[in-house]
Amino acid sequence: MSVTTLLLQLVVILTTARLCGWVLRHVGQPSVVGEMAAGLMLGPAVMGTLFPSLHAQLFAKESLQGLSSLATVGLVLFMFVVGLELRATRNMRAQLQAAGAVGVLSVLVPLVLGLAISPALHPTLAPAGVGFWPFALFMAAALSITAFPVMARILKDRGMTRTPFGQLSLSAAAVVDVFAWILLAFVVALVGSSDGYAGLIKITVGVVVMLTVLFLGLKPAFAWLLRVKAPDGEPSTTLMAALMIGLLVTALLTEWLHLHAVFGAFLFGACLPRDDRLLRSLSERIEPISIVVLMPLFFALAGLGTTANAFSGASLGAMLLIVGVATVGKIAGGAAGARIAGYSWRDSLATGSLMNARGLMELIVMKIGLDVGLIGPELFTMLLVMALATTAMTGPLMTLCIGRKTRVAETAHAES
Repeated sequence: MSVTTLLLQLVVILTTARLCGWVLRHVGQPSVVGEMAAGLMLGPAVMGTLFPSLHAQLFAKESLQGLSSLATVGLVLFMFVVGLELRATRNMRAQLQAAGAVGVLSVLVPLVLGLAISPALHPTLAPAGVGFWPFALFMAAALSITAFPVMARILKDRGMTRTPFGQLSLSAAAVVDVFAWILLAFVVALVGSSDGYAGLIKITVGVVVMLTVLFLGLKPAFAWLLRVKAPDGEPSTTLMAALMIGLLVTALLTEWLHLHAVFGAFLFGACLPRDDRLLRSLSERIEPISIVVLMPLFFALAGLGTTANAFSGASLGAMLLIVGVATVGKIAGGAAGARIAGYSWRDSLATGSLMNARGLMELIVMKIGLDVGLIGPELFTMLLVMALATTAMTGPLMTLCIGRKTRVAETAHAES
């Protein structure tokens, strides 16, 4: 692939992503929805249909390796920051019981529904050679995920980060991510191991060893380095290089263990000492390049992995089923958990609506499933549409439940 082609692809992708993000932001949607839509527009379902020869030349299969490599780097950097943010959720312990109820139910209900619809989807949508249970467990994980970063962005834009239901939703999303990522890692390990259960045991042992090294070795080491070399939370270039090397080595290890590199990036971020100043400093340095430049490449590659076949005939019915089950499962599970925890129906339904936001995290799950061969382009397209639809409906559903105004002082939470 020539450098000219790569640069042209970057110009087209970034321009389309910014334009779509700008348009949807002006109709009340987070910009990430526009960037996800841009990926779909650049794929075969839209651009490939309207301008087939241009699409074939610009995004020829043999020219995508450079884009894929850059997108993977962006994904690793993004998941590193997500791991840091998970550690930086302040009210997690204070609301653990309520967050646990919301988190468990907003995983359990869509998980059960995902398993329930899998017998209807597996015969026609599973790739050849993929057994029922790996496919069904992947569907359960895909329907259970919640987009912590998108949820945080929606709450911040509306000034609701400090509201009781906002804090509950953020804490519950962290619980959801832990459950869903553990399930996904198990499924990927099960599929990635060529030695059956013996291989799965080897992968499990490898992950346990890596976690032990991360949390008992690297965490105190980096805590000392940050205390000595960055007492103000601003890492020097040397410390920044050490962080990046640690990140890449951890991502490499999970890739070597037949898990995806994103698991290593997430775990490395989660193992670092909790420090809001460090989080702010690293976010300011990493997010501009990862979110603005590299992540749109990931969205574009996701769009290029779609197929127009998913929008016709029986496939359209399967897509509507997936979107409906995903929406009902998340909203019902999240709302039930919040209601059990003592929140009002309005706050409970708003919490369920927030838990329904999937955004980028869903795309990461889908891409992992596609990379390891658990799903094909048709189901990948359906899940992409589901991610777009559920994320896009989050804001309007919240407005319907509680309106647009900040409600810091308002709470129907029973404190007794």
